Amino acid sequence: MAQPDVLVVGAGPVGLALALALKDSGLELALADARPRSAAETDPRILALAHGTRLTLERLGVWDGLPATPIRSIHVSQQGGFGRTRIEAAEYGQPALGYVLSAGALAGALRRAVDAAGITVMDETQVGTLAPAGDEVVAPLAGGGELRAALVACAEGALRADDPGVVEHDYHQHALIAELSVAGGHHHTAFERFTPEGPVALLPCGDGYALVQVVSPERADKLLALDDAAYLAQLQARLGSRVRLTGVSGRLRYPLTLRYRRNPVGERTVWLGNAAQTLHPVAGQGFNLALRDVWALADTLLGHPGDPGAAATLAAYARARSLDRFGAIRFTDTLVRLFSNDLPPLRALRGAGLLALDLAAPLRHFLAKRMMFGARAWP
Repeated sequence: MAQPDVLVVGAGPVGLALALALKDSGLELALADARPRSAAETDPRILALAHGTRLTLERLGVWDGLPATPIRSIHVSQQGGFGRTRIEAAEYGQPALGYVLSAGALAGALRRAVDAAGITVMDETQVGTLAPAGDEVVAPLAGGGELRAALVACAEGALRADDPGVVEHDYHQHALIAELSVAGGHHHTAFERFTPEGPVALLPCGDGYALVQVVSPERADKLLALDDAAYLAQLQARLGSRVRLTGVSGRLRYPLTLRYRRNPVGERTVWLGNAAQTLHPVAGQGFNLALRDVWALADTLLGHPGDPGAAATLAAYARARSLDRFGAIRFTDTLVRLFSNDLPPLRALRGAGLLALDLAAPLRHFLAKRMMFGARAWP
């Protein structure tokens, strides 16, 4: 194959979306992914997509036909305290505040579109340590040989804690994820319930709910040891009577750590998705932020024709993304710190804040627009 102008490392949803966003740019594109093709398309993780993300996926031509469940209402409350708020899509003239679907379903749609565009994807191809050399980057391949590109976009793998350019904060929490069935249906309502142990989120997905329950690592050990009936009972106690849970399946856990790269660009290199930042799931910002990064990078490259890896071009991208990127990081981190404890003063403050959101439309609109479009009410 010809040497690409832009090499995208990672053929998951983020890398595939970047390739699609650049397909008409005139740049030679190639993707390399260490996994077999089936890995991305069978990924069971659940994604919460903001309304702004839907608009981007429509622009990429992959939205129609996606098995996405709309979120038309979000109910936010705290256990053991007053105050709650409800955000409705109808207030903003939108069909939904967001959508829920599996990462595998999205990756499958994106991959089919990339294949149809004739973009090269090298599955089961592991890229070694990148080596910038003049006006290109040398990307050695684990099986032998190398690729050279003017720009490498790293959209594969998580951040390493020992990287000097990475900031890390361990929340000392684990997320328990599962699929829940519910009596009477979900009515397209999502729940965010703040408890002394951590937030509990129910996201309408298909006919039931996708669960994210945040607890301490020690509590996670105990909860995973429960049988399904006992696990549902403790969860129902935290949620109250707003929903009646009837079944649970697919319980898994993963640790929660904030990691982000101080500068998402380097010499002829840009990092995207989990390779740039890993956020707490409390506000569902991770993938939505990544897709805004993708769209902005494509827009910057289109607006700076010529060398896609030029330092001035990458600096322009970093400047354009700074406010939204660090805004999302701080917004998520602040929510975790405010809502993941049971100190009485903070409990009262949280209740007052939720009550204010419910009574003050401008505050509620600010929160809703941030969730739908990011820190700059993008786009």
